[in-house]
Amino acid sequence: QVQLAESGGGLVQAGDSLRLSCAASGRTFSHYAMAWFRVAPGQKREFVAGINGGGGTLLYADSVKGRFTISRDNAKNMVFLQMNSLKPEDTGVYYCAAVLGALPGTVDWAYDIWGQGTQVTVSS
Repeated sequence: QVQLAESGGGLVQAGDSLRLSCAASGRTFSHYAMAWFRVAPGQKREFVAGINGGGGTLLYADSVKGRFTISRDNAKNMVFLQMNSLKPEDTGVYYCAAVLGALPGTVDWAYDIWGQGTQVTVSS
């Protein structure tokens, strides 16, 4: 089973960029759909972006479309989230998630493997 570890979070100012990385263990990484979720202070877990195993199908939350880009490198077992034009409302803990098979969409219960999260704080 795949295990996930996020990195790349930090404290930035509004308008800055960050690139989150998610390293996955396991030999069948390309068989897993991957996604990024976030939890803002006092809020429920929210879908941010998703990508299918081959990298050809992408899905974004409306709040990040045009600013965030999800990608993956199956040769390196990595998933990335490039975040540009960051806003204070992007602040939260960002989690990498995985599920074997097709990209299931935006609901968190459809993903059964989770990383421990990385904190992103955007100051105004």
